[in-house]
Amino acid sequence: MTIEEAINWIHSRKKFGSRPGLDRIQALLDKVGNPENDVPTIHIAGTNGKGSTVAYLRSILLEAGVTVGSFTSPYIEEFNERIAIDTKPITNHALIHYVKKYQPIVAQLDLDPKVGGITEFEILTAIMLDYFAAEKVDVAVVEVGLGGLLDSTNVVKPLLTAITTIGYDHMEILGDTLNEIAQQKAGIIKKNIPVVTGKITTGPLIEIIEKAALETAKMYRYGEEYQVDYLHPDPTWGELFSFSDESGKLSPLKVSLLGRHQVENAGVAIELFHLYCDLVGLPFEEKTVQKGLNKAVWPARMEKISEEPLIVMDGAHNGHAIKRLVENVKREFRNYRVKILFSALETKDIDQMLNLLSDIPNSKIYLTTFEYPNALDLSRFDTIDSRFDVVSLWQFGLGELLEDMDQDDLLLITGSLYFVSEVRQLLLNLGGANEKN
Repeated sequence: MTIEEAINWIHSRKKFGSRPGLDRIQALLDKVGNPENDVPTIHIAGTNGKGSTVAYLRSILLEAGVTVGSFTSPYIEEFNERIAIDTKPITNHALIHYVKKYQPIVAQLDLDPKVGGITEFEILTAIMLDYFAAEKVDVAVVEVGLGGLLDSTNVVKPLLTAITTIGYDHMEILGDTLNEIAQQKAGIIKKNIPVVTGKITTGPLIEIIEKAALETAKMYRYGEEYQVDYLHPDPTWGELFSFSDESGKLSPLKVSLLGRHQVENAGVAIELFHLYCDLVGLPFEEKTVQKGLNKAVWPARMEKISEEPLIVMDGAHNGHAIKRLVENVKREFRNYRVKILFSALETKDIDQMLNLLSDIPNSKIYLTTFEYPNALDLSRFDTIDSRFDVVSLWQFGLGELLEDMDQDDLLLITGSLYFVSEVRQLLLNLGGANEKN
């Protein structure tokens, strides 16, 4: 079996879509000896900020000498990166091994109407747990796929849980209100297992507090049990801030990702690290936190791909993330003409996203599409106002935008992470990045 055949088989399960529920993943894990019981886990949910929180926490844990598995989605550079140990993606050899192992099991379960139709994400979750158990990682940092309560990752046995943010996304599955969405995210909270929360508004936070009380799970809340104080942007790239909790204050700390919200995500990661240290008897030291944060990278999140011309990418794939992106651009790039190359999935509230982006002064938005299920349908922009241009082929549109740029221009590529990762790969493969930070 080639790696392409292995990945194609995993992708072939996309036809079953996203199917909330734990019956299928549990049936699959039961067939392979329940590896979920052998993987100490830190489980992270949230509308936005999960990925960068995982990146920060993983990097700090590595600095502390911990062997860390991580499970993230979607991938930016290569499929294998979704399952990694110490930032090294699962090898092709290992992935092929697990695909061969799971193919007959999945085929057998497909014959049972109760647990047939196992999805792509469920297979990846099972492979991840099996791999981490076999490799005996010290801890796995696992990002929830969708929601929490009925997400296939919710079979893990966590040491700690976290909920980064609550915003509107996947409402067809999670509910129409922030409180309903919060109830789904809070589904990862387990009996007597501490939970860290990020910057969450009062209504949704109350839902989480009620769930934590029900499970007697001790809470560590942003602005309460721990504090994060934004200081100022770093002159090169990134943000400076201070962190404090019951152990004292760490200051100044720096994240290498741009955006005030990155400081909030880093705060969640630091508090999780502190609690993990307490659990396993590791020292909680400022130098470990600082070095870990400095080394953390998370592609396509306010990532500067090129200095000249200035190109920034941000996979802001819903209204909540776009709002943060707009705040960052207004603050950091107020003296630039901003050209925005945008595409998204039709499952998102595209009108809301475009209205928010239109609020960036001195900007022009170029709408495009890409090869992916439910990618933006350009036909609905047959009649558009002067704020927008339609680009049928993003590759040509990108080329024209780059040709037309000068030192006062910023090219911002945003929207779906799937779209942003495609553009990123092209730019890097063509040597379009004069300076990659």
